[in-house]
Amino acid sequence: MYDFAIAGGGIVGISTAMQLISCYPDARIVVLEKERRLAQHQTGHNSGVIHAGVYYKPGSLKAHFCLAGNQATKAFCTAQKIPWLQCGKMLVATTPLEMERMEALWKRSKANGLEREWLSAGELARREPNITGLGGIFVPSSSIVDYHKVTVAMARVFTEAGGEIRLQTEILGLREEADRVTLVTAQEELASRYLIACSGLMADRLVSMLGIEPGFIICPFRGEYFRLDAQHNHFVNHLIYPIPDPAVPFLGIHLTRTIDGGVTVGPNAVLAWRREGYRKSAISCRDLFEMACNAGVRKLLKQNFSLGINEMKNSFFKQGYLRQVQKYCPSLQLADLQPYPAGVRAQAVSADGKLIDDFLFVASERTLHVCNAPSPAATSAIPIGQHIVERVKEMVKRHPLSVARRGRFSRSRRGGECGSAAKHGF
Repeated sequence: MYDFAIAGGGIVGISTAMQLISCYPDARIVVLEKERRLAQHQTGHNSGVIHAGVYYKPGSLKAHFCLAGNQATKAFCTAQKIPWLQCGKMLVATTPLEMERMEALWKRSKANGLEREWLSAGELARREPNITGLGGIFVPSSSIVDYHKVTVAMARVFTEAGGEIRLQTEILGLREEADRVTLVTAQEELASRYLIACSGLMADRLVSMLGIEPGFIICPFRGEYFRLDAQHNHFVNHLIYPIPDPAVPFLGIHLTRTIDGGVTVGPNAVLAWRREGYRKSAISCRDLFEMACNAGVRKLLKQNFSLGINEMKNSFFKQGYLRQVQKYCPSLQLADLQPYPAGVRAQAVSADGKLIDDFLFVASERTLHVCNAPSPAATSAIPIGQHIVERVKEMVKRHPLSVARRGRFSRSRRGGECGSAAKHGF
């Protein structure tokens, strides 16, 4: 019998495991991951940006988690000797309408407590000679890192503290009982007193396994990237982002420096035909059927039909993709865009056809499910884990562990912090 089981070996699941074992050092904690390695989906296929929190609604979980996560991620990386680089983000306006939208972002970033600088067209050109715009906002705290390396380091902290990670262990069924949760895998059945699910693209399915109506469906959006030819590795000095259209839920195609010295271009946002559909040709009949039968997805596609068609067209015709970038970087040409792996975003869609914008949690008596973890989830993994641990503590209060275990846990908490988290840099 495990005390805690965590479903999902991405950065959110591993951050949660690391912090949970710090709070409950005597507990038996296991992470179950269906892939051969950790961080194989969203964590390992993102832009690598440590976000600052420019775009998020003040007071939202996204804004709160991102601001805390920016500092916590850097502190953890420094403590664990993981390379990261604070290169800053440049938001670039190219039209009068975008200048108006930039004013709104300027106010929002102030409300979110960010240091930033307003740039004229001349100052923008001086700092970024290859970028053209009417003006910009510079946010210095945005940085870059390799989140796969961050996840591996968190996993090392977790296992060195006595935690267990089981790879190639897919959860096929769940049963919640009065004193435990039974996890059915292809290999065996496991029992745990509590379950925390950080399962990303499969989040709604794990909720459904318990007989709970999720109230949402995970809709996969593929984000396709290119990489600039190596001769352009020093093409930009910062992260270059367009000013997003507030009516569109994605940030637009941007130029992102990577920690290995390259520059990526992207992503777009194309509806994928498979939840783990990293290639255009990847199709799942089950995933397509579920989306086609879901009223919320049908409403979403109807409301965004022209946008979806345009994104699909640019996915197949690189010239249209390039034009999005040439708005602020006119010197780039088709030959500069080299192949680069795509990512898939697990986007929760509500029954009324809305993209769920903030973090979403679903709980039962002995389980807690992270059902929507949008960007900046990687940046925010440490404060998200802290939030989850606090909610787990409430579950433990309602359904205490054995008396002997509870006594040991109480002694570890009376020291004023959960275990030895501080020494790991957060």
